[in-house]
Amino acid sequence: MAQKRGAKVRIAVVDDDESVIEFVCAPLGVAGHGCSGFRTGAALLAALRRETFDLILLDWNLPDSSGMELLRSIREAVSRSTAIIMLTSRSDKDDVAAALHAGADDYVVKPESAAVIVARVEAVLRRAMPMAAQQRLLHFGNYTFDRLTEHVRVGEEEVSLSAKEFHLALMLFENMHRALSRGYLLETIWQSSGDLPTRTLDMHVSRIRTKLNLTPENGYRVVAISGYGYRMERFGAEGQE
Repeated sequence: MAQKRGAKVRIAVVDDDESVIEFVCAPLGVAGHGCSGFRTGAALLAALRRETFDLILLDWNLPDSSGMELLRSIREAVSRSTAIIMLTSRSDKDDVAAALHAGADDYVVKPESAAVIVARVEAVLRRAMPMAAQQRLLHFGNYTFDRLTEHVRVGEEEVSLSAKEFHLALMLFENMHRALSRGYLLETIWQSSGDLPTRTLDMHVSRIRTKLNLTPENGYRVVAISGYGYRMERFGAEGQE
């Protein structure tokens, strides 16, 4: 399904029923959005390795995976700023709560009118897009973080970071000289309440130290606080924001 030229935003619809995809994409296209359809979770994940979507409409029951599993995979592999709406026939309140807790931005029960679906999509986009655009570029000395694209530049050189590495590095920079506990970092970056091995955090900190060359000579360093967590420190004029 081709994306409409000049679209305001790019939207993916994941449903095993082609008629549902067409039903949803047609009015979204009229509203000026680009809309692409995917019949399986694997097809969407493959597309996400090549493309960026501003919003994903996601069915719960897919032929190759659960919509909830896919929701978690998307949140792990893709920016948390990508909006996700569950569009499903499951109406149980516990299902609604589980999806929202797992990272969905809204939950729409099928069948629903095209007008309501478009309205719910645009309501979520109004909440999400200004946040992504606000303070898009953040500068810390020689380091520039782009919230929208999740790219980091060190001087003129772009550094490749995973989504988790980007958000961890940005959190440390934004909390300069503030000690952040392991529990806080795991809960905020990984949405983990403590069941994730802390080795995961240590490995990510080690990677961003190396990739971003965080050394006193470059104006910044990440300090490990024994028994607690980590703190970003800035040195001298070179590291001044």
